[in-house]
Amino acid sequence: MVREKPLLSLDDLVWAFREQTGVTVSAATVRKYLLEAGFQRSRPPRAGTPAVQDVDDGAAGDAQPQAPRYGYGEAHRDPGDPTRYPCGLTDSEWEHVQEIFDPQGRPGRPPKHPRRQVLDACLYVLRSGCSWRMLPKDFPPWEAVYRTFRRWLARGLFEQLYVGLRRLWRSRERRAPDPTAAILDSQSVKTSPQGGPKGYDAGKKVKGRKRHLVTDTLGLLLAVLVTTADTQDRDAALPAVDLAMQNVPGIKILYADGGYAGARAQQIRQSHGIQVEIVRHPSNRNVGRWHEGQLPLFENPRGFVVLPKRWVIERTNAWNDRPRRMNKDHDRSLTVSTGWIWLAEARRLLRRLTTTAMASYG
Repeated sequence: MVREKPLLSLDDLVWAFREQTGVTVSAATVRKYLLEAGFQRSRPPRAGTPAVQDVDDGAAGDAQPQAPRYGYGEAHRDPGDPTRYPCGLTDSEWEHVQEIFDPQGRPGRPPKHPRRQVLDACLYVLRSGCSWRMLPKDFPPWEAVYRTFRRWLARGLFEQLYVGLRRLWRSRERRAPDPTAAILDSQSVKTSPQGGPKGYDAGKKVKGRKRHLVTDTLGLLLAVLVTTADTQDRDAALPAVDLAMQNVPGIKILYADGGYAGARAQQIRQSHGIQVEIVRHPSNRNVGRWHEGQLPLFENPRGFVVLPKRWVIERTNAWNDRPRRMNKDHDRSLTVSTGWIWLAEARRLLRRLTTTAMASYG
């Protein structure tokens, strides 16, 4: 186990050994036998220690192959048309969501304002970041749009929309509809002077709120929990995992960072019977790294390192900052802030599905 995962702490090794063999040993016993077997723990140097620079012994004029370029392309930039804003739904996108927001054959009086225009107005507020009162006049009145938005939010339609799109995208990626692996992380965002619950995150020096997300290994949402920024990650871990297990009961393994290690990871394991794996930075000084025999020459990478699994949810957090309504938290209600996250991710996934379909049939 140490050879496969040299960044495991003693507590993680004790738990993994008990799960594999059924034998409970203490951390001191594990450390004793690892030292006898030739393993030793090394810690990276402190910040400020000069690093060893690699020597470039290749030819200076050799042409290096260009790496593939990722990101948004022209296919993802919707210019809109004379009657539709760039953030509005196209005909193919509306066909995917019409059954949720405007089902055919619904009893009762027909709606006064077309549901497609109301949804386009909500997407306009999300993308542009304007207030409800500043909606353009070609949309329905802002009072009607806001009432419908809160009604949809109370019925959970945005989350229902995203769940259907997530399963559709996973099937296109040749994955099972419901994942068995999840990733947990949080993001602190500032709040505007609008008011509402807020706190101060002393670690990141942010006054506002904290978004706790649980995603699958593709970066698709499984659960969203919004709290004040002074809520510790370990305190919100169990409620966030509870929400994820309610939505996807088949989760078997959870990846998280060092902020969830220790007693909180043990509690999640005992409450839901899932495996919690802490993904640490190679230069982590709190735990260090186990080495067998002689120390390697280059062992501690410096600067930015792409961490396995964790980079996926970091990318999802970066996606959530693109709509101007979400680069700050402008709402008084935590429920409304949660609904914006579901709607933003659903809009992005809907655009991805229709763009992929057009590319495959075009």
